[in-house]
Amino acid sequence: QVQLVESGGGLVQAGGSLRLSCAASGRTLDSYVVAWFRQAPGEERRGGLAISVISANGAERYAAASVRGRFTASRDNVKNMAYLQMNSLKPEDTAVYYCAAGPRFEIRSYAFDYWGQGTQVTVSS
Repeated sequence: QVQLVESGGGLVQAGGSLRLSCAASGRTLDSYVVAWFRQAPGEERRGGLAISVISANGAERYAAASVRGRFTASRDNVKNMAYLQMNSLKPEDTAVYYCAAGPRFEIRSYAFDYWGQGTQVTVSS
């Protein structure tokens, strides 16, 4: 079992930056792919696709078109942490952001077994 806890969300003006953190406990994160999902009002998290994915060793990354060039995933397996650096934030980035861990490099939510509780990101215009 892996327990995940996100932090770092908040209120930011458009154009600003935030860094989300995902702290893992229970088991080491270094054997898991980590993905970031978001759920805007009216959307389903579990039915959605990841906005960012990073492989277990950090060598491979995926970013959805909507965030490519603005969001960057990283991880520190020594600290058992994963991060999502979000720059040039837009009002449409407003959502609850979740980190998830799973065994495969995937963008679909069903592939991830472990989820955090989410952290709210609100971008004002």
